[in-house]
Amino acid sequence: MTLPPYSIPDWSLAPTGWDWLAQDEDGRWFWYGVQPQLGIGGGVWRAPSRAQELACLGEPNLQWYDTLTQRPA
Repeated sequence: MTLPPYSIPDWSLAPTGWDWLAQDEDGRWFWYGVQPQLGIGGGVWRAPSRAQELACLGEPNLQWYDTLTQRPA
């Protein structure tokens, strides 16, 4: 198994009911209350602002579009 070149924030820190996590190209990780969509301009995930919360800062990631993760069951 190949591990991704980034560390995923710990799900125990996610707000209750926020079941999505993704990283933007600049390295910032966000929790989402709804499933986000790829931003039209590239480099970011999009969701209504009230359904997005900064999780942590990370290293820039050129494969940011592969980071969308749903909360484990």
